[in-house]
Amino acid sequence: MEEELGKPVAERILPPTEQEVLNEEDVKIKKYLRGEGANLEVLKDKKLKGQLSVIEDLYGKSAKAAAKVEKWLMPSEGGYLEAEGLEKTWRIRQETISHEVDILSRRNQHDIILPALGPYSLDYTLNGRYMAIAGRKGHLALVDMKDLNLIKEFQVKETVRDVVFLHNELFFAAAQKKYPYIYNRDGTELHCLKEHGSVLRLQFLKNHFLLASINKFGQLHYQDVTTGSMAGVFRTGLGRTDVMQVNPFNGVIATGHSGGSVVMWKPTSSSPLVKMLCHQGPVSALAFHPNGHLMATSGCERKIKLWDLRKFEVLQTLPGHAKTLDFSQKGLLACGTGSHVQILGDLAGSQNYTRYMSHSMVKGYQIGKILFRPYEDVLGIGHSMGWSSILIPGSGEPNFDTWVANPFETSKQRREKEVRSLLDKLPPETIALNPSKIGTVMAVKKKEKKTKKEREAEEESAIDAAKNITMKKKTKGRNKPTKREKKKREIIDKSKKPFLQEQIKEEEELSRKRPRSSEEVELPKSLQRFARKKTAT
Repeated sequence: MEEELGKPVAERILPPTEQEVLNEEDVKIKKYLRGEGANLEVLKDKKLKGQLSVIEDLYGKSAKAAAKVEKWLMPSEGGYLEAEGLEKTWRIRQETISHEVDILSRRNQHDIILPALGPYSLDYTLNGRYMAIAGRKGHLALVDMKDLNLIKEFQVKETVRDVVFLHNELFFAAAQKKYPYIYNRDGTELHCLKEHGSVLRLQFLKNHFLLASINKFGQLHYQDVTTGSMAGVFRTGLGRTDVMQVNPFNGVIATGHSGGSVVMWKPTSSSPLVKMLCHQGPVSALAFHPNGHLMATSGCERKIKLWDLRKFEVLQTLPGHAKTLDFSQKGLLACGTGSHVQILGDLAGSQNYTRYMSHSMVKGYQIGKILFRPYEDVLGIGHSMGWSSILIPGSGEPNFDTWVANPFETSKQRREKEVRSLLDKLPPETIALNPSKIGTVMAVKKKEKKTKKEREAEEESAIDAAKNITMKKKTKGRNKPTKREKKKREIIDKSKKPFLQEQIKEEEELSRKRPRSSEEVELPKSLQRFARKKTAT
């Protein structure tokens, strides 16, 4: 026993559970190591050998530290549905999933039926804790999804087309019949945004604090919610549309139109950044991947296309129609049409989306909007008879960063985050197709110097062109030969002028670069009396 205690941990015989823990740690450490260690026994230089051994030790320590951080700060691992044998994942029903999951996850499966006030639209906060719902007949409500408690509900007694949260759950905007309105969580009306007009779709740019809307006349509005000023008002010129989505990577707004084109906008330019023809018929829905490089579009010709926004090329074309699309945090794509929802997944990571899950609702329900809930394996569905929530394993990010989004944040943490996000607010000018270019140094191309022969040839050709200019015949007294000759000389001198200026500039640069001799250097007045006087010849 004493001999075993003297041995290192790796050589001791440990119980199976402890051995498993050690094996897991080794796997995680290997993940963070920078390849295999260098063979230092071959080196003869003792100094170099010592320096490299210290560096190798540091690499090992940093890998262990990273493995420990992963163990404590990233305790959960995402998982997907796995089928056995001939079983298919898209045939697994929600009832089967509910029998296998824990009680807390089972609470996320529900159907709220309100047939008199639908169809419903919905939105989640960034941390996924709160949900805002809007019925077309004027019903607005705020729900705490953690406890499934109704915070506030009220009736605005007019049409509500869309709802969106602002920077946190304290404020949300609703697109009503004539104008969009901003409410607080108590249901108090704070602002009426009359400049926007009759809005069909709303989006909020979280990093720029901009509320974007598109109205029934095809006008795009950007309003800064911190100062209340309008950041941009543009006419799309492509007609009425209710298909609008913001790219989370760069803040660019994309709108889908009846001609089959998707147009991308930024608030500082009235002309579009990109205009791409995506479908042969009207665009019915579009969505962006969280990484911002992948876009999904759906057209009325019953095709769903996946686009690579770095090359603006089609990656994949899938059969089917979708009235609404949405990407999850882990890259699953939800397509909703009629009373059917289909989930597509790129489980292999090869940019090839295949069928992952499907869910059919009660016949007759018309799906209006689908949205994945952040940090949860949940898909929210707004339809003509209310709203529903279903479980989609592997859709949500399993580990949340409290500095980015905290589902369990207190009121004090919320206030601190609000101040911090206001200090980090980005100006509208930073919205661009490639935001990584901001802050980089633009390379200036050096002008290639022309050789003497090339310069002379250019000068001669310019003089010849000036000589061959045909003079206009003018009225009597203004068409004398002397005047014509004088005019020709002026034209020739004018053609020579740029070449002479270039020559003078080059001579000045050479004189600046040429080092002065000691005689040419003028001493200051205080030291001139010590200089050697030139002997008179």
